[in-house]
Amino acid sequence: MIVGIPKEIKEHEYRVAITPAGVESLSHAGHKVFVEKEAGLGSGIRDDEYADVGATIVPCAADIWRESELIVKVKEPLPSEYGLLKSGQVIFTFFHFAANRELTDAVCRADAVAIAYETIRTPDGLHPILTPMSEVAGRMSIQEGAKYLERPQLGRGLLLGGVPGVAPAHVGIIGGGVVGTNAAKVAAGLGAWVTILDINLERLRYLDDIMPENVATLKSDSYTIRSLLGEVDLLIGAVLIEGARAPCLVKAADLKLMKSGSVIVDVAIDQGGCFETSRPTTHGDPTYVVDGVVHYCVANMPGAVGRTSTYALANATHEYLMEIAHKGWRKAAADNPAICHGINILRGAVTNKAVAETFGLKFAELKL
Repeated sequence: MIVGIPKEIKEHEYRVAITPAGVESLSHAGHKVFVEKEAGLGSGIRDDEYADVGATIVPCAADIWRESELIVKVKEPLPSEYGLLKSGQVIFTFFHFAANRELTDAVCRADAVAIAYETIRTPDGLHPILTPMSEVAGRMSIQEGAKYLERPQLGRGLLLGGVPGVAPAHVGIIGGGVVGTNAAKVAAGLGAWVTILDINLERLRYLDDIMPENVATLKSDSYTIRSLLGEVDLLIGAVLIEGARAPCLVKAADLKLMKSGSVIVDVAIDQGGCFETSRPTTHGDPTYVVDGVVHYCVANMPGAVGRTSTYALANATHEYLMEIAHKGWRKAAADNPAICHGINILRGAVTNKAVAETFGLKFAELKL
């Protein structure tokens, strides 16, 4: 199979979809790998490192898209790439369709096969490709939140962990999954007071067992969230509904309950965001202020730590990429339920129910 790795063009996206180890595995198995020139530089990977293990370095993205049967990316195709998609082509990347109707329509029109990293799901309910990026984003959410609590960044002027004689900041985390757990670990390690909210009591019992004493757990509901808003200095949105748009958990009117200079980090922004006042931002212009509350809503948080994120992502995608390349998407999906769950759009048909429901589109049961 011809596998193409284009350079990411999303603003301040420094990840790349494959490492030299992945190229070597594909090449040794007889596949042809095209890597766009300088695709790996943001992650510290030079062109010659790819070429030395069998990749062909291609200077033009259009040539990659035209020649490749399987396109492997990190982020969803952007509008400037829509015209490069071709009929029958397999695209393996993060899509987050439910947050982007324009992208959904473009991929449907292209008659392509869209396999989304974020909905690859194993029979035990885990999301093996989403998980490492959620780990990165969860840890970064505290790192970024702590920075924007500083007064020059329009925050309250708080040190997250406080000092002897001065109370630490209070961090609220809505969602106790991978993002929330990693955020709590870092916040607690820095000495903050931490409250995690989740709707799943069993998950809260687990978190209560493993977290240090400066982490409390609360059952999540609209009343409890509103009650917490006036107490927290940093609020992390860490909710996920697979394939669907994130639920809106904090209304614009409720924002007035928060302290002036407090900070919101909406990690769910890739799926539309869980705060009504959230809108996507970039690493170049990451924040804005609403009712005195600093909003950090960068839609590709792990992209800022490209080297860490690239290797973490490639570790997770490798086995699925190899299976799709070896067998073709149809047999790979038939043999592996995780890959089957990843197929969101199949040659114009929306095969992910959550995406179809989000936009009122016809849902097509996937038949292999």
